[in-house]
Amino acid sequence: MTDEERSLIAYRISRAHEALEEAMILFNAGHVNSYVNRLYYACFYATSALLLTKNLSTNRHGHLRSLLHKEFVKTGSIPQEMGKHFDLLFTNRQKGDYADLVVFKADEVAGWLVQTKAFVSHIEALLSDMA
Repeated sequence: MTDEERSLIAYRISRAHEALEEAMILFNAGHVNSYVNRLYYACFYATSALLLTKNLSTNRHGHLRSLLHKEFVKTGSIPQEMGKHFDLLFTNRQKGDYADLVVFKADEVAGWLVQTKAFVSHIEALLSDMA
């Protein structure tokens, strides 16, 4: 892995943590739809970092999701529950961002933060093992 790739991976992990912080701020301010968006992006950035270890990259969200499952969930590197959590955030982020009249209830999505933090931490552990 080149220094440039290491730097890009570190940057994307940093963006994942930033998105997690933003999610907490938004949730506490009552902006639940935006909270869901930031949770998804935390996973998106972490996944993008992990894909770089296989020389893979994409800007398309659906393709990133497919690569996550093909390269890491199906191989057992990422537990299926975490893959399902990514899928949940993927679907709900799209609903919240693009569909009309979608309002997430705080009590229904509050627990997603813990799962998202676990997802990002798991990817960080994988990246650490690869270093």
